[in-house]
This record gives sequence, C-alpha cells and structure tokens, in this order.
Amino acid sequence: MSEEKKSLNFIEQIIEDDLANGLAKEKLRFRFPPEPNGYLHIGHAASICLNFGLGLRYNAPVNLRFDDTNPAKEEQEYVDSIKHDVQWLGFKWDKELYSSDYFQQLYDWAIQLIKEGNAYVDNQSSEQMALQKGTPTEAGTDSPNRNRAIEENLTLFLKMKNGDFEEGSHVLRAKIDMKHVNMHMRDPIMYRILKRHHHRTGNDWCIYPMYDWTHGESDYIEQISHSICTLEFKSHRDLYDWYIDQVSDPSKLRPKQREFARRNLSYTVMSKRKLLQLVEEGIVTGWDDPRMPTISGLRRRGYTPESIRTFSETAGISKRDNVTDVALLEHCIKDDLNKTAPRVMAVLNPIKLVITNYPEGKEEWLSAENNQEDESAGFRKVPFSNEIYIEKEDFKEEANKKFFRLSIGKEVRLKNAYIIKGESVVKDENGEITEIHCSYDTDSLSGSGTEASQRKVKGTLHWVSIKHAVKAEVRVYDRLFTEEAPDSHKDKDFKDFLNPDSLTVLEAFVEPSLKEVNILDRFQFQRLGYFCVDKDTTSNHLVFNRTVPLRDSWAKMSD
Repeated sequence: MSEEKKSLNFIEQIIEDDLANGLAKEKLRFRFPPEPNGYLHIGHAASICLNFGLGLRYNAPVNLRFDDTNPAKEEQEYVDSIKHDVQWLGFKWDKELYSSDYFQQLYDWAIQLIKEGNAYVDNQSSEQMALQKGTPTEAGTDSPNRNRAIEENLTLFLKMKNGDFEEGSHVLRAKIDMKHVNMHMRDPIMYRILKRHHHRTGNDWCIYPMYDWTHGESDYIEQISHSICTLEFKSHRDLYDWYIDQVSDPSKLRPKQREFARRNLSYTVMSKRKLLQLVEEGIVTGWDDPRMPTISGLRRRGYTPESIRTFSETAGISKRDNVTDVALLEHCIKDDLNKTAPRVMAVLNPIKLVITNYPEGKEEWLSAENNQEDESAGFRKVPFSNEIYIEKEDFKEEANKKFFRLSIGKEVRLKNAYIIKGESVVKDENGEITEIHCSYDTDSLSGSGTEASQRKVKGTLHWVSIKHAVKAEVRVYDRLFTEEAPDSHKDKDFKDFLNPDSLTVLEAFVEPSLKEVNILDRFQFQRLGYFCVDKDTTSNHLVFNRTVPLRDSWAKMSD
C-alpha cells in the first residue's frame, strides 16, 4: 500500500483523502473545460490526460464541457477541433456539455442574488471601476451604485438582458467586499453586455456571464466532484466557493476546485493569443502547421497519441510553474516510433552514383527488414540497379580516417545490398561533382552467407535506385523559435526569436514501396529520422514531414 501511495500525484492524493473521509466513490466526476477560442496545444494535453486519466483510474465519468461564454472569440470550428483532439488522444467523455446550456439557470440565479441583496448593476466606466478596485496592499472603495434599491437593480438587469443598453455601459457585479484581501472578491463582474451572435444560442442573449460566475455554478449543476484548474485560478478559489455558497443545496455534492501548474514547453509559446497571431499574420500556415505546439500540428507532424500521453505522464504534474524541455517530447515520439515505424530508404540531398561493373539494365529485388525492433513486421523487396542515389554528404573525394562514409579508394556497404568501393568522379565545368563511379564486390550481398558478405566495413549508406526512385517533397521542420523562452523578454517581441530555418523544403527521392501510402503513415527514413505523410499528398505528389531527427538530445541530457 505504501508503494502505491508513493506513486500518487498530489491531485490523486487529494482524491484518496476525500474518499477516506467519506466521499462515496460513485460520486466522483471530473471534467475537461476548454474554451472554444482556438486549437488545443500540448499544455492542454496535460489537462486532458490528467482529467481523463483520473476517470480511468477511478472508473468515474468525465464531462467535456465547453466554456462558451464569449461569443466574440468562439467558433464552431474550434469546438470540432477540440472534440477531434480529445478522441484522437484516445479518451471518451461521458457527456458533451456547454456553459451555454446553463444560460437560463445562471440568469435565474443572478436574479436570486439581486433579490437577496448580493448583486447590483453598475453603470460606471471600466476605468472608474478599476480605480475603485484598490491594490493588493490598499483596500478598494465602494461603487456609488453599490447600494441601489433591489427593485432598481432588477429593472436595470432586465433592460440589460433585453438589449436596451449599449455594450460596456452596464455590468452586473456581485456584492461581496471591496476591502477583501483577495482582489477577486472585490465586487467582481458577473455579467457584461455583448451584442454578438453566439455559435449555439444565436441571438437569444445579449448579456453573457463571466467565467468565474459560470465555472463553479456549471460544476455544481453537473455535480463535478473535483474541478481541476491550472495554477492561475488558485486566487479565484475564494470566489468559486462564494458563488457556490449562494446557490448550493446542502443535500447535493459540493464541487472542490484544486490547481496544478500549467505545462510550459521550451522553444515555443503557449498563449492562444500569440498562437493566433502566428496564424493570422501568416507566419505559419494554420493552427495545424507542423511547427505549432497544437495537438493538430503535432498530429500532422507525425506525433502519435501514445507519445503525447507518455510525455504528459513522464513530465508529471506540479504545484509550481516550470518549463519542460521540448527534448523530452521528442524523446517520447522517437521511443514510440522506434518500436512501430517501418524502416524505408529515402535520399534527401541526392547525388548520382554509378556502379561501373554492375551489368547495365540488370535489376535485383533485394530483401530488406521492415523493423528490427518488431519481428512481426517482416520484410519487403527493394530494387537495385547500376545507378543509384546516395546523400551528397555521404561522399568526400578525399577524407581522413574519421570519415566512415564513401571516398576514393575506400569501401562502404550499401544497406541491404553490396559492398562498394569509390573509384573516380565526374565533375562539371565549375568543378562540382555530378557523378561518383564505384565498383562492387559481386559476392558481398547482405544476408547471402558468403564469406565476402560477412566482411566488416566501417560505413553503411542508404540509397535509392534511380530507375525505380519516386520523387517526393520533404519538409524538414525544426523548432519555430531560436530562444528557449521566446516570450519571456520584456523589451523584445516573441516574434523577434523566430527561427528562419524552421522549415526547409527539399526535392527528394524515396524507394518505390512508398508509392502506396496513406495520410499520417509514419516511417523511419534510415539514418535520417522519422517522417510522416502530410495531408497535402496526392496520388501523383508525395509530401513527407520530418517529425524528428534520429539523434536523441533528451537521452544524451539524461545520461
């Protein structure tokens, strides 16, 4: 038992303590509450995995509840993308709910608060109200409208609802305590006027509830046992509890808000506002650009649901803000794809190599292992001929002893094929090498069992037969920012740190087995990295995105 308790995170420990203190297990219910004002990112994945993970751990239902209280920023497109992301990550929600489902109930409760003398309409400007708010060390001062008569407040609030006032002219405020040490308790706004079309309720409402008023009451309506928020809501907890106090029935379960630190990732930004800026200014191609930290961007880049769940579990949850190194995320996808991704050959920076003693016109179909980590993956056939492409950087005309690739007079093995020896080169008028000429050891075919096939040579190169090669567009992605924390500089804009080399587009050649692929199929291009079929692929134009290179910087850092 002590072993199990050690492995609990602090949220699980809170739940265990509540169960030990009499909370019935069947009363457990969690929720994931996204605002549909943008696409979810890797930080939201931490919250998804936490809430739905608790549901799985305790066999408890989890609601997907959209916080759709701001029609100025929210769209159905975002709702659809969020649902897709949660399902793609492998989770199922119990009920799909919306804060807008509760607009009438929230309004009725607001009327109740006014009647009880706990809310009032204020028609001061936002600047006047801000001045009265005080500071963390100085008490606020009461609004001159704070003690309006209840009937007058009811009349004004009804006029707000009926659209009789302009946006920004009137708000409904809770009447709590303008001297409270917690500034969120200094008569917070409950409703504001927004004459905007709502993606679900249309034009039924022109007043919309604020998040703090909506959050706790929605949890109470749904009988959420544990409302898990990110750390910035810790100071809102007093208000969360106060609002529930005004409406709760002692016979019903009372939700409990608890907080954990949001996930921050190095070399990126996590603000939805800043991510939207990147999209709107055309710095990226959209929310699902593979350089974006959005779940849809990671999916398009080739990340798997398993790798993101593993990352969330490994990074863990914390009570304090911290930054997780992006290298851990890259390590998780490499570890996953190493077990599952088929190995194929592709040449990204090709140069022609002619095997002068291999019969012209002859071709062989050689056996190649699909994944040495997975015995069930089997083998495929790859074509071989006298003219092949290799990577330019795999050849030097003259090289020192530390260069273990091809050079004149030196031998290397071609993966799954023969041992070749550099003999000569052909150059153009500028002295650039255009062809490499080699000879091959006819008895050295890999796997043939001959003495020559078992000869040890230090280098092994990947290659593609020119006659059979399939042209492909390869998008080599790197980090979007050159700075570890691009939005942490007060004197600089986060866009000042954009990486000019975050995308390089190459015309490459791949082996013919890749003619028949599906969008999001993932492969290891041997010796190069992991790659994924992009959605821009058509029947006559292959497009691959580089997910990650093979080198694992996280493993190196962890040693």
